[in-house]
Amino acid sequence: MNWTAKLIKRGGESRIAIYFEKNQDWIDRIKQQEGSRWSQTLGVWHLPDTFENRMLFQIVETPIKLPSTEGIAQIEKFKCWLLSRRYSDSTITTYTEALKTFLTFYNDKTVAEINNDDVIRYNNEYILNNNLSASYQNQIVNAVKLFFSTIRETKIEIEKIHRPKREKTLPNVLSKEEVKLILNAHSNLKHKTMLSLIYSCGLRCGELLALQPVHIDSKRNLVLLKSAKGKKDRITPLSPKILEMLRDYYKVFKPTTYLFEGQIPGSPYDSRSLQLVLKQALKKVGIQKPVTLHWLRHSFATHLLESGTDLRYIQELLGHNSSRTTEIYTHVSTKSIRQIKSPFDDL
Repeated sequence: MNWTAKLIKRGGESRIAIYFEKNQDWIDRIKQQEGSRWSQTLGVWHLPDTFENRMLFQIVETPIKLPSTEGIAQIEKFKCWLLSRRYSDSTITTYTEALKTFLTFYNDKTVAEINNDDVIRYNNEYILNNNLSASYQNQIVNAVKLFFSTIRETKIEIEKIHRPKREKTLPNVLSKEEVKLILNAHSNLKHKTMLSLIYSCGLRCGELLALQPVHIDSKRNLVLLKSAKGKKDRITPLSPKILEMLRDYYKVFKPTTYLFEGQIPGSPYDSRSLQLVLKQALKKVGIQKPVTLHWLRHSFATHLLESGTDLRYIQELLGHNSSRTTEIYTHVSTKSIRQIKSPFDDL
């Protein structure tokens, strides 16, 4: 079987892409590799950029850098510190991987020698040179600041570490007509119910997949979201139409542990599979926009605002800590803008 491998960047992370003619045996072998992922955009399987994977797939053109022995020990210590404070699994992974990248860059220096100038040099020589995003840089800043706050003797002045200038991007929003097309695209009841529940309640993907049957309060028409982002519980109203859909779904699929389970009973539905469900819906209805599951959440908030719902209630429903986060939807709501008459009409 002929194959080629090369280094690629995905989400600010170095990965090893494996190119080969479609072969189920090879696909099964790739799937068994730890950290393997499928890129729908690139149409390729890719693996973590590790020494073992470089050797396995014969990538030797550039030597791989690893953290120093001290760096590895500090990363593990930082991970234990995060665990003891009950940070979420996703946050722990994000912060430790970000710190690993930073300490790898300075694997020739002791942690005590790293100073604020080194942070600036890392930003310029690694992040900017590799065209990595401002959001990725912000993750690095979060991890570095938190890490050095746990160390007593250091040259780092935490309060002087600057963040990248925030990009003023607007959330992507679909029209109600587009949402209706997407939600009605699937005849599969499970797929249709998952997408409909995300939009109708403004859920994050992880929040949907963490739902259990007991979190649906059919008596009060509420959905209870347990330990959502920021380890906060919150409730959101449940549409009577969605409740009927959920009842039909429950009769057919009879979930046990999670409301939406994967192929293995008792295990949650896979987030990547849910993204694929959405992509299939877009293809069926001919929508060319690069829609993600989060677009449905943005659309939920914007449509509520346009229908006259108070911004404070939308903030509660979305689980935002700050009203400033929710206020961004005022910039994409078209209700007031459409009432403005263009001077062109008077020419």
